[in-house]
Amino acid sequence: MLPHFAPTDTAEPAVAIHAVAEDGLAATLAALGPVAEGWAKANGFKAEAGALLLVPGEAGALSAVVFGLGKASDPARAPFLTGKLSASLPAGLYRFATFEGDLALGVLGFALGAYRFERYVKPKAERPRLVMPSTVDAREIASLAGAVAMVRDLVNIPANDLGPAELAAAARDLAEAHGADVREIVGDDLLTENFPLVHAVGAASTRAPRLIDFTWGDADAPKVTLVGKGVCFDTGGLNIKPDSSMLLMKKDMGGAANVLGLARLVMEAGLRLRLRVIVPTVENSIAGNAFRPGDVFPSRKGLTVEIGNTDAEGRLILADALALADEEETDLIVDMATLTGAARVALGPDLPPVYTRDDALAADLAAAGDRVGDPSWRLPLWAPYDKLLASKVADVNHISPGGFAGSITAALFLGRFVEKTRSWLHADIFAWVPAEKPGQPIGGEAR
Repeated sequence: MLPHFAPTDTAEPAVAIHAVAEDGLAATLAALGPVAEGWAKANGFKAEAGALLLVPGEAGALSAVVFGLGKASDPARAPFLTGKLSASLPAGLYRFATFEGDLALGVLGFALGAYRFERYVKPKAERPRLVMPSTVDAREIASLAGAVAMVRDLVNIPANDLGPAELAAAARDLAEAHGADVREIVGDDLLTENFPLVHAVGAASTRAPRLIDFTWGDADAPKVTLVGKGVCFDTGGLNIKPDSSMLLMKKDMGGAANVLGLARLVMEAGLRLRLRVIVPTVENSIAGNAFRPGDVFPSRKGLTVEIGNTDAEGRLILADALALADEEETDLIVDMATLTGAARVALGPDLPPVYTRDDALAADLAAAGDRVGDPSWRLPLWAPYDKLLASKVADVNHISPGGFAGSITAALFLGRFVEKTRSWLHADIFAWVPAEKPGQPIGGEAR
């Protein structure tokens, strides 16, 4: 049981929460009695989305909470609106007495809103807790909230405490906790094992680049491989970023963190899969041996790659990792990466673009995301733009000239390294919440 929950059968008294939409408020207040009706009127409470009414009882003690869900038909309602409860209620024990909507999502929202990144500060001692409703799968809520917290923690840890070795250690710990087989390739062994692009990007850092590869599950089950971009800090390399762009670059391993969170969910659920997770992890630094614009490197696949800009390093390490994943002709490869600013310009921080050639997969993903408040938007692998990656000295340049269609051309570059797998999905995620929302504090985030 998560620390901000109490078991369903607890004997400890709990304050009732009535989560209601605007059109259900009158009936709820009438059932609570004239004190609640008068208090709501005095406070101008109308059950707007996220509005909170603490109803007093005898001697001023808290007797009930009314929580506004806004208009029932509002398409812009925050999916984890109940995260405001765990962030705003006074310490104490509560239970949902009324909930208009998806109760499981409401409980999950409470759990997500209770997250705090407290690695470097004194933890807050007392917080609100919620009685787990009997109709909600407590194990699933704990698994989801635990995986999200793990992802957020990994993204939030600054680069001085989380470099390639530490990220690889987190992946190893997760894998070994679930009995997975783990392999790690470090430093110059990347060249011996034919990962030249991973090595090139990470060579200038004093912290050795590496690739971690673990496998879990039934060998005869459908094969799913997850690949995550693990750039623990990105200076931009010799194409150095301005300070405003470098400030959040501790989060450039957000793709790897999200892949590990997803792997954790798969393994905790015991899904019948042969799961493989591949995380190339580097620090893109500046030194005399840093890779340069105009350099040409081989890739694991055999394609030669001209470096157009050293600040587009993520797709390089993913190229080698995707080539490795593709070698075994798996059923599905999913890669996640904090890859392009172009994706954020196009769709903002909340709506990651995804790319796939599999129409059924795209439709299923969109529908599933809409159901649970985790949306995505399919963008095209627009073949005519592939010519923008042409090089006069190599098989391909890893970036396109100019500022047009940057997320699409990045996806097209990655697509060159995936040929044998039955289905492939690329997600260009942000992995960060820039402005606080219910259930989503500012900082690292899971998709």
